[in-house]
Amino acid sequence: MFSGIVEEMGRVRRLERRGAAGRLEVEALQVLADTRIGDSLAVNGVCLTVTEAGHGRFAVDLSPETLSRTTLGALVPGDRVNLERSLAVGGRLGGHFVQGHVDGVGQVRSVRSQGEGRALVFAAPPEVMRYVVVKGFIAVDGMSLTVVDRLRDGFSVAFIPHTLAHTVAGAYRVGTRVNLEADILGKYVERFLASPVEGRNRMPAAWIAQAERMGRERP
Repeated sequence: MFSGIVEEMGRVRRLERRGAAGRLEVEALQVLADTRIGDSLAVNGVCLTVTEAGHGRFAVDLSPETLSRTTLGALVPGDRVNLERSLAVGGRLGGHFVQGHVDGVGQVRSVRSQGEGRALVFAAPPEVMRYVVVKGFIAVDGMSLTVVDRLRDGFSVAFIPHTLAHTVAGAYRVGTRVNLEADILGKYVERFLASPVEGRNRMPAAWIAQAERMGRERP
């Protein structure tokens, strides 16, 4: 589990293809401070298991599922990636609960300057849009962001200068593909509502209100 608060940008060292799978090496510093083999790291929002670590780099294996459902397979040496260690019990949660399980790949549709920040619109597939609500959370390449507007097939977010300077968002251009993960709360609400009587008896009132708002905002 992650928070969607990027700790540092790593740099891709190499991506090896191994049949339908692969192996990714990334240069990093901060996230390696206490990372051991077997730990989880989020790379552009994808939860991966560290298989090698040390000397300013780490390696992770990429399954065929990961390569087919995320943007990681398109990385090339020199690309920057968002990195975050898994949450520690008792630590602060600065963003929202992010699993590192990508729901779909989106694409930057427009980029507009907004003072010293930027407003971006992302196109998103239906399997992501069903959970998108105005002022709700969404993870874009592992960044915890707040939805500004919900469109028919996309959404907009605002990036502050700090985020642009310390994450891969600063390099986003029209056409850039991104990993998207919807807020897990919406998924559980949907599951509970699949059994209305049992679900409503067990759901907190705030969850029910959120679910009803989601239903109204669906296209």
